[in-house]
Amino acid sequence: MPSIDVYNVEGKKVKSVDLKEEVFGIEPNEAVVHSVLVNFLANQRQGTQSTKTRAEVRGGGRKPWRQKGTGRARQGSIRAPQWIKGGIALGPKPRSYKYTVNKKERRLAIKSLLSSKVLENELTVVDTFAFDTIKTKQMVNALTNLKVEGKTLILLADKNENVQKSARNIEGVKTTLVNTINVYDLLKYKNLVITLDTVKKLEEVYA
Repeated sequence: MPSIDVYNVEGKKVKSVDLKEEVFGIEPNEAVVHSVLVNFLANQRQGTQSTKTRAEVRGGGRKPWRQKGTGRARQGSIRAPQWIKGGIALGPKPRSYKYTVNKKERRLAIKSLLSSKVLENELTVVDTFAFDTIKTKQMVNALTNLKVEGKTLILLADKNENVQKSARNIEGVKTTLVNTINVYDLLKYKNLVITLDTVKKLEEVYA
């Protein structure tokens, strides 16, 4: 069972907590993480790309020259695909790229990345973010005290406007909730900062 130190926003160690093995201590499954990431990115695609076929391009209703006798190759329309400004043959049309992966796969991918953060010492646990007001400087000071540098994901158990708005103007820092966590964010942000409440909620949801 992995154990981790808990700090306050001043950067002082408060205590240590044991993390559940089945959430924070499994062997990361890279293949499943990759599969779920590809699914997430595919589902983000708008799929609005579109080209015009020969039927949709303006013009080309008249046969450019008679069928026989000119010495040139026969042509039916100046909007056929082989012509400049002609329609596109077999071009992309609007479509959905969405597909689903199993819920068990998604859960395994999240647990794999949480365990990976513990293994690579990229997980920081804070007792609580007790911000009375919305102030970016508070969050900057807290992250500095916690010695968190670079891209950082702050994972909260529940919505907290003071914390979320205090962090949103800091470059490379993002806040998200346990119920909206995804593989892409866990991979994109090197550091993961969570509160004790978040640890409990993650263990409830993913254990």
